[in-house]
Order: sequence, then C-alpha cells, then structure tokens
Amino acid sequence: MPDVYVFPGGVVMEEDRNIEVAGQLCVPDGVTASDPEGRTRLGHGLRVAALRELFEEANVLLAYTHEQRMLAIDEQALARFTTYRHLFHQQQGSMEALLLSEQLVLASEQLHYFSHWITPEASPRRYDTHFFLAQAPGEQEAMYDQIETSDGIWIGPEAALARYEAGAFNLAFPTIYQLRELAVFPAVRAALATADQQYVRTQRPVMVEEDDQTRIILPEEPDNL
Repeated sequence: MPDVYVFPGGVVMEEDRNIEVAGQLCVPDGVTASDPEGRTRLGHGLRVAALRELFEEANVLLAYTHEQRMLAIDEQALARFTTYRHLFHQQQGSMEALLLSEQLVLASEQLHYFSHWITPEASPRRYDTHFFLAQAPGEQEAMYDQIETSDGIWIGPEAALARYEAGAFNLAFPTIYQLRELAVFPAVRAALATADQQYVRTQRPVMVEEDDQTRIILPEEPDNL
C-alpha cells in the first residue's frame, strides 16, 4: 500500500512460531472474551510477529529485562538496537538471538486483541490480518525505519480522521474503521480494557463496481465510505 498510512505489521515467519512454541522467550497469554477460540494464542506466531514487526518498522520493542522491567532503550543502547534492526531489514537478524543476547523476554501478553480483517476475495493479493493494541513504553522512542516505510507519525485517532476527511492524509480501508473505533476512548487504558471484553469478529469487506469505479465496502455498512 504505497503512500498510505497503516499500522506497523507484516508476515508471520517460521521463527515467530518457533519462539511461541518454545515458550521461554515470551510471556504466556490467556484466553479473553475478545478471542475465546484462541485464534491469537501462542503457537500461531501472530504475537511474536506483531512484536517483531513493531520493532523493525517503528523501533518499539515490547520486552521485559531479566529484572522483569519493561525494556528502556537509552542513548547508550540505541546504537546497539539500531544494529539489530538493520540486520532484520537485511533478513540476517534473528529475534531469538536478540532476546538471548540482551536477556529479554517478549511482552506478548501486553498485546490486546483488537480486530481481524480479511482482504476482499477479488483482490489480487489477499491478507488475513490480526490487529493488536498495546501501550507504548515510556522510555523508548518510536522511529519509522525509512526502508519498508517512507514516513511515520504519532497522531491521535480524531486528528488522523480529520486529516483524512480533509483529503490530506491517505489511510487504508481497515485503518479508517479502526481509528473510528479508537476515537471514542478517552485514554489508552480504556481502549485496552474494552478490547479484552469485546469479541473480535472477522471483517470481510467486498469490492463493488459503481459508475465504472471500484469501491471497497463492508456489506453491512454500504454507505460509510
């Protein structure tokens, strides 16, 4: 999706699944009302993949130190973790090697299952994507990678939607709906608590032809976009 703002993400790798199956390098997650079927339980690789992609693309690594504290990346450690990111981008890095070297455990339980989208059947490339919410660590600085992404921004949901509606901020179709859902919450904690209590249903948009133009809609909300 060139020139479109989306949340960090990517493809589940075999190492992601292996780390989850082994269990020693991530915190066990429990079944919540949002995911009673266990679609995102450890073993599928979704949580480690989300954490890895968040680090690769946004420089945020949700992990605990051996002292069971959330990882802080100060100026002294920044160069070291930048090297890890560069290795990942060159497909030479290993999350397992990073965690073992830094004596870290991924904070996989800090990911709150939020939404599930499947690309329309008519799309040339299709994705089955699970989205999570998490509170950003206070002692890390988010920075887009300038490799897989050409820009990055911290912005509130309402501000992002206002820019989109003004035609100045391109957003992916699922992102628009997700921002609308997030905009109702006054703070991060409220969003996380609600995410744990609401069942995540699968969104399946479809492509329709209208006036010789192709539009993407949700079947139950045909007039929203």
